Amino acid sequence: MNETKGYHVFDSEACVATWAKAAYDVARDVLRGPVERRHGGTWYVGVDALPNAADGSIGQVPLTGTWENHIVPPATWHRAQLSVIFPGYPRKDPDESDGAHRYRRLRDAAHVDGLLPEGQQRRRHLREPHGFILGFPLNAVRASPLVVWEGSYLIMQDAFRRAYQGVEPDSYGDLDVTDIYQMARQEVFARCERVLIQAVPGQAILLHRHLLHGVTAWEGADDPEGRMIAYFRPLVAPARWFSPDRH
Repeated sequence: MNETKGYHVFDSEACVATWAKAAYDVARDVLRGPVERRHGGTWYVGVDALPNAADGSIGQVPLTGTWENHIVPPATWHRAQLSVIFPGYPRKDPDESDGAHRYRRLRDAAHVDGLLPEGQQRRRHLREPHGFILGFPLNAVRASPLVVWEGSYLIMQDAFRRAYQGVEPDSYGDLDVTDIYQMARQEVFARCERVLIQAVPGQAILLHRHLLHGVTAWEGADDPEGRMIAYFRPLVAPARWFSPDRH
């Protein structure tokens, strides 16, 4: 992990490419089934959709690579998210506000994972404290890449430190952090470089859990297969989520 940038894109490795190919084959089968797409049919969220084993393997292909030296692995790997972006992303859903749709288009839906919107006012609460975000591209489609803001995790950490000061870790989820979270995002947009991450099968992408990131709108030629990435986001204890360590 680059401690200044808050993310790292690993060089291609044969072992990662073999896993990605096995995951791609399974992903195509998943997408042939009845799946729900959001944003006018342009995004399959695919949480827990990839049927990998508890050791991360899929189709007897082990989950391994140089990235292992940069994380504290979970005791067991959850089923990976299968995130697929399709041509036209993002179209507007009927229940989506104009403001939310505009933010998705103009700001890439920039967010920190785990802070979930709740209620009609979509107030943010920490409900899913992840240890890290680890992505594996499953195909070479270049449209709608992942986007990150370099170094943004430092600004977000400072905001969270102020928000949760004096709060017991088990109560972090009770705290509404919407306002301080939104102010921190604006600071990130003003101070941090926006970077598109173009990666292909065989590479791995590791993000700090507090890094602001999103997905760009689809541009370029249509590809009905869409852009596929498998993501692992293991959960950790709330106290560990807030700690300043890298993983």
